[in-house]
Amino acid sequence: MTLLPRTIRLDASDTVVFTRAAEPGEWAVPGTFLYWGRPAETMSRKEAIAFRSGFLGVDSFGHSTLVVVQEAAAQERAHMVAALARALVAHLGAPDIATATPAAEEEVALAESLCRGHAANTLIALHRTRDGDDIREQFRTLRPREETAFDAPYLRGHDRAFHVVEEEEDEGEAIDLLALRGGRDA
Repeated sequence: MTLLPRTIRLDASDTVVFTRAAEPGEWAVPGTFLYWGRPAETMSRKEAIAFRSGFLGVDSFGHSTLVVVQEAAAQERAHMVAALARALVAHLGAPDIATATPAAEEEVALAESLCRGHAANTLIALHRTRDGDDIREQFRTLRPREETAFDAPYLRGHDRAFHVVEEEEDEGEAIDLLALRGGRDA
């Protein structure tokens, strides 16, 4: 067994901010290779967001803001390498699987090294920046708490970014925010 990153979706934001969101539960890699030699000004807004904070799901070739460290059997790791090699051929024009496999193996090894030393269920976030022609990556870990404010089993100890509470509509006085700000005479 080894530890590898798997995509996780704590809320629906990935489906809005990325061109293609990774499906929850996919094996993932950092995917920085997508941006080598690509000028920032050629990226759409959603591609720029993926550059800044997106892990790459190997099956969907979509992005995820967070990954969770999970145990993987040898055959799951082998599937991950094969799926990434197929995606490199299909999406990036690698000439064939034999050529793409060593590159996929290298990327999966990088993903594996990110998980080394972390406990299962540790969340990892990614932040990329450009420094001239260089791309810099920073990884941050978030560990689950025993109890959370919104304790739910599917969150595995991680709170949601937002907690929406529905309230009954108040039939009282309307508030004019512009008037409060001083933008319009009251």
